[in-house]
Amino acid sequence: MTSTKKRQGKPTMQPVLDENTDLKCVILDIEGTTTAISFVKDILFPYIRKNLKKYLETHWEEEQCQGDVQALREQSINDSEEKKSSADKLQVVSPKILSNDENLELTRQSVVDYVLFLMDADRKVTSLKQLQGHMWKQAYSTGKVVGQIFEDVLPAIKHWISERKKVYIYSSGSVEAQKLLFGHTAEGSILEFISGHFDTKIGAKVEVDSYCKIAKEIGCKNKEILFLTDVTRGEDNQGLWLKIQNVGILCYFFSPIKIHIN
Repeated sequence: MTSTKKRQGKPTMQPVLDENTDLKCVILDIEGTTTAISFVKDILFPYIRKNLKKYLETHWEEEQCQGDVQALREQSINDSEEKKSSADKLQVVSPKILSNDENLELTRQSVVDYVLFLMDADRKVTSLKQLQGHMWKQAYSTGKVVGQIFEDVLPAIKHWISERKKVYIYSSGSVEAQKLLFGHTAEGSILEFISGHFDTKIGAKVEVDSYCKIAKEIGCKNKEILFLTDVTRGEDNQGLWLKIQNVGILCYFFSPIKIHIN
């Protein structure tokens, strides 16, 4: 498994900032921007599916694992009580996680069933991210997974830093998962080049206010920030990017058809 990959049919990163001397901070998305979408879809998520049952069997008695299980159990209870949950919208009954007082094997299987249910429904709940992060940490530390980045990412980051510009990450993946990815590439850790990380705790990526909060957090004016992503989201979300433009943040899209808002 390689950790660098050529960017197919898309512009390279490095020239972007040179076009605007006012910019001081670069915020990078991950999926499709620094890293191929296939890395998450074909490597990280399948790793969870393949190893979940064994992971629970091995770590069940550990405090961290029990904390993950309890968080998932509480989420499953919320799913049953919340009429506006994703499960209700899909008209699918959410699996319930059994208590630890039940048969051990059945209880562990109920955790597996619920985790797979969340993944199948593409639920981005904290309890799921927490368990996934702990499993990926083990995978990275043992070399079973190597962080993958496009080959132009590190040279671009170094170029921007040489121009006294700071680089940040903003992704729907947890901060812990972000640090694992960039901390375990074939080139080693590149975390020293990244000034900070943000996930959905700062706000959803589809909310303009999230970007304003990040600007305040990193001490930059909106006009001094460039956000790089591959997510154009079509006409449905064109209004979002225009709103981001209106608050002064420059968005650049890595897509086959270049859309440059300025």
